[in-house]
Amino acid sequence: MTGPVVSGIDEVGLLPGSHVCAFYRGDSDRDRLLSGYFGAGLSAGDKCVCVVDSRNTAEWLRALPRSCGSHGPSDGQLDIHLPESSYLERGRFTTGDMLKFWIDSIVRATADGYSFCRLAGEMTWALRDVPGVEHLIGYESELNRVTAGHPVTVLCLYDLDRFSGEVVVNVVMTHPQVLVQGILIENPYYVEPDDFQRLADQDQPDGRLNFPPSADALSLANGRPLADPHLR
Repeated sequence: MTGPVVSGIDEVGLLPGSHVCAFYRGDSDRDRLLSGYFGAGLSAGDKCVCVVDSRNTAEWLRALPRSCGSHGPSDGQLDIHLPESSYLERGRFTTGDMLKFWIDSIVRATADGYSFCRLAGEMTWALRDVPGVEHLIGYESELNRVTAGHPVTVLCLYDLDRFSGEVVVNVVMTHPQVLVQGILIENPYYVEPDDFQRLADQDQPDGRLNFPPSADALSLANGRPLADPHLR
């Protein structure tokens, strides 16, 4: 597959290998994104893997395959995880463990006969006070190396009502595309993983990032018009 796939979110199409930062506000907006994205995937016969931050959301998603004409999670098409079985499986967050989680999911899907995977993570787990959470942004950057080499699309969902402007700015820097208010934007502030790592090493050797907030990056996250960064 080389052309865009139907995302199920408004009129957005996603190319294989896409790693998208999907900004939303509140639970109903999150549910709209998840139901559209995975509903389209289930109908298309894609493998779907989702990490959500609450058991209530997990229960709601378990009913989605039936509404899409599938037989439900027992047929293996939709995998639903909580942070405790994914991002925080060993009681802490590590980049290597989570990248392995996604790679293993893709490998299993291929072995099961799926030609395409849709992945998504609800990122509010990162608001918890847990060991390793300071490495979140570095993980998001490294995830681009995984997505680029596989027939997948990935949505990372961030609630703008809950994450600080500082986190939002760093998140924007690590995603090639940003989805906001139903519009997919090619991100002019995206930094490639090697360049991002150099910036991170210069900023905080212990892995904590503290890049200065960018008004333009925050504008992008909120769907407001951007000035051309090349004219600055």
